[in-house]
Amino acid sequence: MPLIEETVLPGDSLLTLPVVIIGNGPSGICLSYLLSGYRPYLSPEAIHPNPILHTKLEEARHLSIVDQDLEYLSEGLEGRSSNPVAVLFDTLLHPDADFGYDYPPVLHWKLEQHNYIPHIVLGKGPPGGAWHSMEGSMLTISFGDWMELPGLSFKEWAASKRRNIKSDRVMPEEIACYYKHYVKVMGLQKNFRDNVYITSVSRLYRGKEDEDRSQRNEDISTQHLEMEDGQKSLIKRNWEVRGYQRATDGSHVPFCLFAENVALATGTFDSPGRLQVEGEDFPFVLHSMSDFGAAISKGKLRGKADPVLIVGAGLTAADAVLCACNNNIPVIHVFRRRVTDTSLIFKQLPKKLYPEYHKVYHMMCTQSHTVDSNQHSAYTSFPEHNVLSFKPEMKCVLQSASGLKKILKFSVALVLIGSHPNLFFLKDQGHSIGRHSNQPITCKGNPIEIDPYTYECTKEANLFALGPLVGDNFVRFLKGGALGIARCLAIRQKKKHELIESGDGGGDGVP
Repeated sequence: MPLIEETVLPGDSLLTLPVVIIGNGPSGICLSYLLSGYRPYLSPEAIHPNPILHTKLEEARHLSIVDQDLEYLSEGLEGRSSNPVAVLFDTLLHPDADFGYDYPPVLHWKLEQHNYIPHIVLGKGPPGGAWHSMEGSMLTISFGDWMELPGLSFKEWAASKRRNIKSDRVMPEEIACYYKHYVKVMGLQKNFRDNVYITSVSRLYRGKEDEDRSQRNEDISTQHLEMEDGQKSLIKRNWEVRGYQRATDGSHVPFCLFAENVALATGTFDSPGRLQVEGEDFPFVLHSMSDFGAAISKGKLRGKADPVLIVGAGLTAADAVLCACNNNIPVIHVFRRRVTDTSLIFKQLPKKLYPEYHKVYHMMCTQSHTVDSNQHSAYTSFPEHNVLSFKPEMKCVLQSASGLKKILKFSVALVLIGSHPNLFFLKDQGHSIGRHSNQPITCKGNPIEIDPYTYECTKEANLFALGPLVGDNFVRFLKGGALGIARCLAIRQKKKHELIESGDGGGDGVP
């Protein structure tokens, strides 16, 4: 379905959407679900295991959660997210999940058409985002139930599709199919556009006189945009979103959209983390599991005497170690931390639920280069080592914590040290909206700074962010961002309607 053509000029009468969502992964899908009018209510028979929270929920049982005070409800709750609304929504959908309980949600959902807020969701691929491009042979870190979205049980969906789910953890391919089906079964397709690439998101500026006239003439769905030269008094107005949609024949169809609000739901898989060392751009230095998998499937590593060099101590690096071992490829595993570092992800995973990752961690601890290498030639770890450079003859220079340098020969190098969002379409690549100004946005070190209850950027009005961009890496927590944004926009839409009905003009719907 085509978007607005580039030939539409700012001087024409255009439809200005209340919301444009950039990113069609689980964050964007969940936000679309709530903006489409779906509302969560406390189920009649539900009793939340937290008595204080349950008492609060009972006080306004007749209201949907979207219409309640989220700060009041989330007060005192603790969980594995630093965002209070994320913890609140998670405990409503998965009560006491972190204590090992499998309680059903205390919510039931109603579709209330009058709460629909017009919006569009833009994504590079099919609904599901990066889940469609993840390595298909690995299991998800989270349970299947934790990956599900509101209103559609993952287990019930899997059973209806006659998919044989052998464990609580599932493959990314299953999750990607679930998300794609979710958009269809929930009737959200009309809001989604696939194969869309954003090139710029910027503020429109206009003169004060035009603003006053617009407030007198604007109605709820359209507005007359006038961009004149030489205006002295300029104010921030709506967002302009530009990009192109890739057609079936491969051609690019440019578009331009206008929006009152923009929600960033792009995730963090756009740009793999880099070491920023000499030789990292050599073709034998890879930065993704998909490239490594392709090299294996094409037989490029078959019969190689030299090991593969894997850099990183996270779960993706562990996946690469498992993949190499399963294909009888020897491994050199390099990482900066001590094996006893309490912040290692392996320390947070129960052994019974994640035996394969604890197998890797055991090798990291016991098969170090300090031990006789002949005993474990298939895998050797180099804790507390940094990569200084890669050489053209497929050699790598390492440096230990004590400063000792080593040169190792390898067949292919795989750098898996995390990934970062690519917000190139924003002014200054979004550096100005992080917690630390003028620094790149990262999930852990520098997420986008938001209001904790509305998820609106504190440094840019009418710009929202959710999911990994604000530190919520797990699907079970990103849903809270959708709740916070939906409540904020619902309040503003209501105020806007009230202003119009009272004859005071439309404005931007911003209180």
